[in-house]
Amino acid sequence: MSFFIRGKEPKVLKSKDGTSGKHEKNKGKRKKIESNQQRKKKKVTENKRSYKNDEEIDSDLEADVLENNTTSLNEHFESDEDIDETAQDKKIRLAKLYLEEIEREERQRAENDAIDKDVIANRLKEDYLEQTGKLRKTVADSYIGYNSEGVQFLRCKEQKLAITCLAISSDNKFVYSGSKDSVIIKWSLLDRCKIKCIKRKQKGSPDSVKGHVSTVLCLAISSDNKFLASGDENKLIEVWNPDNLEHLHTFKGHNGAVTGLAFRKGTHQLFSASADKSVKIWSLDEMAYVESLFGHQTGITGIDVLSRERAITSGGRDHTVRIWKVVEESQLIYNGHIGSIDSVKLINEEHFLSCSDDGQICIWGTMKKKPLCSISAAHGVSTSNEEPNWISSIATLTNTDLVASGSQDGQIRLWKCENNFRALIPVLTVPAVGFINAMIFTSDGNFLIVGTGQEHRLGRWWKIKEAKNGMLIIPLSKKSSL
Repeated sequence: MSFFIRGKEPKVLKSKDGTSGKHEKNKGKRKKIESNQQRKKKKVTENKRSYKNDEEIDSDLEADVLENNTTSLNEHFESDEDIDETAQDKKIRLAKLYLEEIEREERQRAENDAIDKDVIANRLKEDYLEQTGKLRKTVADSYIGYNSEGVQFLRCKEQKLAITCLAISSDNKFVYSGSKDSVIIKWSLLDRCKIKCIKRKQKGSPDSVKGHVSTVLCLAISSDNKFLASGDENKLIEVWNPDNLEHLHTFKGHNGAVTGLAFRKGTHQLFSASADKSVKIWSLDEMAYVESLFGHQTGITGIDVLSRERAITSGGRDHTVRIWKVVEESQLIYNGHIGSIDSVKLINEEHFLSCSDDGQICIWGTMKKKPLCSISAAHGVSTSNEEPNWISSIATLTNTDLVASGSQDGQIRLWKCENNFRALIPVLTVPAVGFINAMIFTSDGNFLIVGTGQEHRLGRWWKIKEAKNGMLIIPLSKKSSL
């Protein structure tokens, strides 16, 4: 039984004589394509030969990484002449384009026009390791504390209630925050100030006025910073231009609150999770629905995606974490928590982190159905009810051994994943009053951005009156490289 429901297939236009219009249109171009293919193969072979002279990489490794990293180039470089290509010809053409793209980027970085083949080789190798889940940078030991004088708390009059979600641009210049009062703010991380605001849409406002009318529960930004997506309790997904916060599109389809959003890295493929127990996939290039995934028994509370065409979700009260393998149309189910699993984050393609209201933090490997490591009462025990403090949010520095967790105990904790992800070792703690509802690292690991509130992002069970609703910017201190 399939757990996937796909959108309608596009129609194929036919010519008057009944043949495919696309086939007739490209028939006259075949000779030109065939003559160009030999020239392309020769050039790619020469590029590979010169590259291999400097550093030998296994041929299977090279083929895999070139294929994996040319997916996003399809949209930008395909032309009418490429329609009748064979699969092998297409791989060769995209491999050449990928190598040219790396050379162009490295040329811009270099002080002169000399291309460092070792740099290109290292880029290819790192991309391959990332795709296979084997890229594991050990950085946690370099963190020695945080700069208390540089910590800054940002708040504005538009966001008066608790911050519920955060998103950060890939260049680490801008942060976006969503809140319980239906507001989205764009902040400058460099200037530490508000840039623009999407205000709550008031009842009776005309359709031309765009905004949320209920709590904004999740935010996600594409890796090329072209699209910002937001989901709310009113079952809607809104798509915005991150530069000017101009409204682009509204997705309808979920029957419950949209609790999680994530863009697949390097694409405009958006995954959404909902309290209606489903995951949906959307294409923002066509602004269209793609398919739905079913399997969770209760509302989904979180979702995450990296480069592979698969998503990972936390199932709340059904006590499961699931990996959705989209291409294979299958799912993997993981059990371990005894409480509601409120969040899940990928560490790399093969390992992930989860947290629960039972006070546990767990590290998982995709090849084992039980946790590799579990930390009980990771944030201590509440003095009011003698129960473990609810872990309300987690964050991972992707492809490294550094993770973070937050609760309402007044401390944010950073951990090191040790012993091949089979142990969590405390690294440092940072004081923070209130519910830690959202956290995100900058990609360079220099800052931890935290969304705080007097209330938990999913409800109003408790209130910490001394807490403030806003965003905390924490500069992290590292050992000197000298």
